[in-house]
Amino acid sequence: MEFLIILSITLLVSIFFAYLLFNNKPKNLPPGKMGWPYIGESLEFVSSGLKGEPEKFIFDRIAKFSSQVFKTSVLLQPTVVVCGPAANKFLFSNENKLVNVWFPDAVKKILPTTAQTSSYVEAKRLRTMLPNFLKPEALLTYISMMDSIAQKHFVSGWEGKKEVTVFPLTKRYTFLVACKVFLSIDDPEHVATFADPFDVLAAGLNTIPVDLPGTPFRRSIKAANELRKRLVQIIKQRKIELEENKASPTQDVLSHMLSVTDENGKTMTEIYIADKIIALLIAGHDTASAVLTCTLKFLSQLPHIYSEVLKEQMEIVESKKPGELLNWDDLQKMKYTWNVANEAMRLAPPSRGTFREAITNFNFSGFSIPKGWKLLWSSHSTHWNSEYFPDPQKFDPTRFEGKGPAPYTFVPFGGGPRMCPGKEYARMEILVFLHHVIKRFSWEQLIHDEKIIVNPMSVPEKGFPARLIPHKA
Repeated sequence: MEFLIILSITLLVSIFFAYLLFNNKPKNLPPGKMGWPYIGESLEFVSSGLKGEPEKFIFDRIAKFSSQVFKTSVLLQPTVVVCGPAANKFLFSNENKLVNVWFPDAVKKILPTTAQTSSYVEAKRLRTMLPNFLKPEALLTYISMMDSIAQKHFVSGWEGKKEVTVFPLTKRYTFLVACKVFLSIDDPEHVATFADPFDVLAAGLNTIPVDLPGTPFRRSIKAANELRKRLVQIIKQRKIELEENKASPTQDVLSHMLSVTDENGKTMTEIYIADKIIALLIAGHDTASAVLTCTLKFLSQLPHIYSEVLKEQMEIVESKKPGELLNWDDLQKMKYTWNVANEAMRLAPPSRGTFREAITNFNFSGFSIPKGWKLLWSSHSTHWNSEYFPDPQKFDPTRFEGKGPAPYTFVPFGGGPRMCPGKEYARMEILVFLHHVIKRFSWEQLIHDEKIIVNPMSVPEKGFPARLIPHKA
């Protein structure tokens, strides 16, 4: 009898909690499935990118659920994937109203200061740090600097070589530029000592944060700690130089960060500045190097397009005096070259999308989005969609002539308040590099079936090994 009473009470309690759970469950969630317990559909999400078909994860679910909005679970988070230009516009225009940027747990643990304040505050601080270095008059000074770095880079890394692996070389170039702009470090040997730990760190940012020996996450943590210590030493030295007037508060991003104060009149801590410099160096070179590598891969397969780019670049070469550096007007003449780079970014977006977090309950497209859920906008959902780009798998730079793509369909740099603040910086960096490589060489790919994978950016699987063919004098 006692057993039956206990069993009845247990059943009643279970039914009560099940009732509460059911009634508190968000109504009218988007269609979709959450996958396996804990890991959700993370494996499918990551593996689709590593197989070179990141669009498959998106388009398979759009077709299966007959919806441009669907739920899933990726990176250990309940997530709503939103697709199409209307979704892009909605997310970009509701930044800091309905959604905030969200970083995966791995990022927060590798760069812990990102978790100390809200993403809104972080974004606001970043916007106050960078404008002086990304405004037009500052950007104008970078062109000659980028040109000088590119000239030295091609002499040391390309000229006299029969074969090269392109991706490590584009990363070397963009990292040299970033170190110069952010830290005023321009010694290639000094920069090279930073490069390898940065690659290890970046490899762990989009992994599941399993802190075990031998995992990419553990190696990334170790690399971040090493870089942080070295940057703190640089920061301490720069403080001394600023006090002794041996450095200028406006000479680079580091000096500026040491000079500014927050709304309470406090300066940023050395650890905070180190983490922000790490983040800026990653953002300042990884994306551009991936775009450059994919652009060179596409050009190797499309000789008629390469010929048009070569023609445009040689007209600029012929207009220059011996030893004269590139300038703003030269870059403005590279219209077709930039269209080619844009088409490369359309087919191989540097990012497959970024995450936001719902900061309140709201509705979108007739579905409930619960507070705390993550939202992922997808670049492939528009870039590879025939509704917005006819024959989407064809490489066609003329798509960007005239008015170009419809609003919110071409989004390699995001949009709204979170649009990449370094978009024009990246454009200049990409065009300067393309000018130098194209005026020197044509090239042939050595692995004819090499795929472009997402890991976590779009890059050729083997780094694009190529045979260089120097132009005849």
